[in-house]
Amino acid sequence: MITAYDIIIKPVVTESSMEAMEQKRYTFKVDPKANKSEIKKAIETIFGVKVKKVNTMNITGKKKRMGANVGKRSDWKKAIVTLTEDSKEIEFFEGI
Repeated sequence: MITAYDIIIKPVVTESSMEAMEQKRYTFKVDPKANKSEIKKAIETIFGVKVKKVNTMNITGKKKRMGANVGKRSDWKKAIVTLTEDSKEIEFFEGI
């Protein structure tokens, strides 16, 4: 059985994701097989917050070269989670 910790892989920390935290939007790398309702339940159980909306997107891996060899980074799924106004902040991002 898949747990909430299997769905949420890691947070995505970029400049744009840090600016979006002011509007209570958090960005996570999630399991590619997870749907929006599973992501919503996982965020609510792990962090104890109320989720208003979940936006997901599939990111294709970039092609990279090392000399004559050509490789490809792996594909992954990104979820942008918007919290409700009365919800508390996620403490995980407080020290960043």
